[in-house]
Amino acid sequence: MTNPSTYAGLPIPVAPTLTETKYFFQALDNFSRVMAIRPGDRVLMLADPLLDPRVIDAVIGIARSRGAEVRVYMEPSTQVTAVPEEVHAMLKKATFVVSTWFCSILDPLCISLRRGGQRWVKITYFRNLDLLHTPQARFPVDLIGEIIRGTAARYPTEGGFDLRFTDPRGSDFRISFTQEMRANQLATNRWRGQMTAEEDGCYVHYLPTHGPNLWDHNSVKNDFKAVVPMAGVLYPQWAVGFAKPFEEKIAVRFEGDTISSVEGISEEAVILREMLVGGRMIEGGGCGFNPKASRHTIYPAGSNAPGALHFGIDLAQPSDYIRRVMPDWEEPPVHMDLVTLDSTVTAGGNTLIKDGFLCALRDPSVVAMAARYGDPVELLEAQVL
Repeated sequence: MTNPSTYAGLPIPVAPTLTETKYFFQALDNFSRVMAIRPGDRVLMLADPLLDPRVIDAVIGIARSRGAEVRVYMEPSTQVTAVPEEVHAMLKKATFVVSTWFCSILDPLCISLRRGGQRWVKITYFRNLDLLHTPQARFPVDLIGEIIRGTAARYPTEGGFDLRFTDPRGSDFRISFTQEMRANQLATNRWRGQMTAEEDGCYVHYLPTHGPNLWDHNSVKNDFKAVVPMAGVLYPQWAVGFAKPFEEKIAVRFEGDTISSVEGISEEAVILREMLVGGRMIEGGGCGFNPKASRHTIYPAGSNAPGALHFGIDLAQPSDYIRRVMPDWEEPPVHMDLVTLDSTVTAGGNTLIKDGFLCALRDPSVVAMAARYGDPVELLEAQVL
């Protein structure tokens, strides 16, 4: 029998010396474009002690090269659930904010300042400067924008419709949309595929992997008291803070946006039941859009590969499990992300995701744009596992 160690059915990886410089400059150009700091900007970095100081220096370098000033304020961790009052005056003076803090998207002050034109970059996925050397860092940001726009175009433009999540395990969860909700949801700069922080009032992610949510409270203009019709059951494959996917089929049942029960007998089910019951859905299908993001890396907030989904749950009380296994998690212990990698998502009669595959990856406009950067099939469908 042939020795398996001698098998060679795939090409030997290209030597890094032949690719690292060009790859690095692709990523560096993406970084520079996303950090669209203007001359005269007052830049504020909201940081934490575990952030790579080279990331702070990189932002300072971009700002100085453009004649902008930078201030850095540090909290003890990223798990800030509201902007501390002592930071309010500093934040109000800023025109451009780079943040690691959890409250960045939800705090009423942050929302108000963005409505007034303040520009934001959230760097949950850029905590280490070495990430510039990853495939997702160099994936063209304009192409990610086209993929997102192709997905947005699948939301029906007439009448009400259900956004429905199903999978082979039996998940069936629905969120009812009106046309007003659709218009609100898709009006955000992220859903318009605006990946750089150029527009007044923008909120973008860097690394450019974490795409917009298929549903969140943008649909009701961030009115967290608004009642959005939704219900059903999800069978998550995995959750942040668990070392591997679940072996048991665990049912998470909802009444409205609130988890009413968690069914299962495994250790993971017991933990999730204690954690989740009474929790509230705040992100209905946070979707990945970067084909070069690792599909099976779900830390810190769900996989960012195209078609992979996370469901963000705000918990009824802090979770001791999260405190034990993720004391330095970028999210506070009152939040949990459930993950599915094989969902089918429909909006009315239109399919957004089929068995975990993001349908927009094969849109003619997406394929045509990808051809400007290389082989469309390799760029869009050779995903990192």
